[in-house]
Amino acid sequence: MRERRKGFPRLTRIEDAQDMLRKRILHRIMEVEEIELIVATGRVCGEDVRSPMDSPVYDRSAVDGYAAVAEDTFGASPTNPVELRLVGRIELGVDPSSLPEIRRGEVVEVQTGGPVPLGANAIIPFEHARRIGERVEVYEHVRPLQNISRRGEDYRRGEIVLRRGWLIKPWHIAALASLGFRSLKVLRRPRVAILSTGGELIEPGEEPVPGKVYNCTRPMLQAMLLSHGAEPIDLGIAPDDVELISERVSEELARVDAVIVTGGTSVGKRDLVPEALSRISEIVVHGLAIRPGKPAGFATTSGKPIFMLSGFPVAALIGFQELVLPALELMLGCRFDPPPRIRGRLIRRVASPPGVRTYARVKVFRGEGGEILIEPLRVTGSGILSTLTRGNGLLVIPEELEGFDDNSEVEVILLSPLFEGDAA
Repeated sequence: MRERRKGFPRLTRIEDAQDMLRKRILHRIMEVEEIELIVATGRVCGEDVRSPMDSPVYDRSAVDGYAAVAEDTFGASPTNPVELRLVGRIELGVDPSSLPEIRRGEVVEVQTGGPVPLGANAIIPFEHARRIGERVEVYEHVRPLQNISRRGEDYRRGEIVLRRGWLIKPWHIAALASLGFRSLKVLRRPRVAILSTGGELIEPGEEPVPGKVYNCTRPMLQAMLLSHGAEPIDLGIAPDDVELISERVSEELARVDAVIVTGGTSVGKRDLVPEALSRISEIVVHGLAIRPGKPAGFATTSGKPIFMLSGFPVAALIGFQELVLPALELMLGCRFDPPPRIRGRLIRRVASPPGVRTYARVKVFRGEGGEILIEPLRVTGSGILSTLTRGNGLLVIPEELEGFDDNSEVEVILLSPLFEGDAA
């Protein structure tokens, strides 16, 4: 569904834009590289990884206690303990094949993780027994296999531990390390070029000039790309020149997986990016039914995306989340972690134009009694960065609503942790 809005011939609903994105972006990242396991967190697994062995490789104790024959403990109670003979102690790291077999009426002391000797089929926890010299009194019975981690209980030899396309987490690192892996094949990082446009821009660190503004949107997008495992490529600032913008993007497309162009994407006289991109690609979407971020859109060339994002940082952030991240997921065949969400009570009404999805910046804090309260921020311009540093959440207002009344229970996307009290 597309809706008419002043300035844009049509505005595209975000779901429709994402659907077109999935159909038009055909480029996939297939190259893999092998890296050290400890630096693989946040990368995308490049192959199905199978366990080379059973884990554990032998039956092991799940508690500190005594390895025993379970049947010897039947009937044991605090008033009628069973007495068994202590015949030794198993040290951690010992070869399981070197352990002697225990017989009925005998127990062996074992630590958590230690191998279970032949003949034993259960572990009596220390707290259910008492050692008296070379004998052990047992005050509670154990069942066969109780407190034993069986061989292959964690992973079986040949079982898939990690699948291609999974986003690698620290616990995946632990699982692979437990199986002896020191390296892992991952998909190479997506290379995403960023070109800023606008004669008013200067780079951070340069001397301030009257009429010029520091380019803050590109550093933000670079940081967002890095945090999602991509490699940002800086194309600098291009002046408001259709030919130059078109040439810079066209030259870079052969070397990267995607291009982001910021600024110059609206419908003013100096908004030249759509015209520049139309010379080298097919513009699929220009103008989204969202606020902020309406001028965003994308084009495609040979299945690769070229994104048009607002030059204003907050609007660019929304466009990145709704267009660029889904594209990276498509190219990598993965799913990024969804942002955390929290429900709370809105303390002031927030309005939204009909037919437009609004991303209202809010402050989420814990009030008296622990209640989660949500305060809409009064200053909401798409270039007002303080709404992201003083606030900590986004309240998404669907197209079919004209806002939320005060005291409504709403769900918020958390950008950073809750504030305690009402102070930001």
